[in-house]
Amino acid sequence: MPNTLLKLYVKSQNLLHGDEGQDLVEYALLICLISLAAITSASTLAGAIVQVFTNISTSLA
Repeated sequence: MPNTLLKLYVKSQNLLHGDEGQDLVEYALLICLISLAAITSASTLAGAIVQVFTNISTSLA
């Protein structure tokens, strides 16, 4: 019985202080940051393109 408790304690300490999943979380945060930047720049670029075509259509009319 004491041996089982010791194994459980050691396993819980490894789970609390382990860093096995840290890389996956960092990559997920990096992907989120890149996608937010891409979405923001795409919406800004879309507004600029609409403005260019509006200027062209106004000039032609």
